[in-house]
Amino acid sequence: MTEKDLIQGCIREDRDCQQEVFRRYAGKMLAVCTRYTRHRMEAEDVLQDAFIKVFDNLEKFQFKGSFEGWIRRIVINTALKNYDRKRFSHEQIGLEHTHDQGADPTIYGHLQSEELMRLIAALPDGYRVVFNLYAIEGYSHKEIADTLGIQESTSRSQLVKARKLLQAQVEQMQKIAV
Repeated sequence: MTEKDLIQGCIREDRDCQQEVFRRYAGKMLAVCTRYTRHRMEAEDVLQDAFIKVFDNLEKFQFKGSFEGWIRRIVINTALKNYDRKRFSHEQIGLEHTHDQGADPTIYGHLQSEELMRLIAALPDGYRVVFNLYAIEGYSHKEIADTLGIQESTSRSQLVKARKLLQAQVEQMQKIAV
């Protein structure tokens, strides 16, 4: 069954088509949700909410661009709304000017992707969300600011702080490994 057939089946509320769409994309989208939440149960709740939105809005998909990309955008927006409900204002205070000093690039080569994702997941919420949107999803600071309702300078500051925390954690891991 083609992607177009599946989408049209979902629009007709065909349960088999809905299950197949969920089966095809849920794993990748759960990984996206996990980057914006603290716990797997919370990520699963966000995923469920996102797929409800996907199925409710399928008739709006115009077959322009990637269907997976369209779903991903809904998942990210749903995760950000969840984050917005839970975010702590104290993480957006303190915009001291810091300069990002790069770490030794060889340090990162020794990390496994699972270790790096675990370190990212352990960042404070504000840092983690900005880091994910910028470094992983490819958003600009302006897009992040507009999406989160913050200043561009706040986005930049939180990215710098996230990088510094990650750098310190990676360097600490390197010291332990040696």
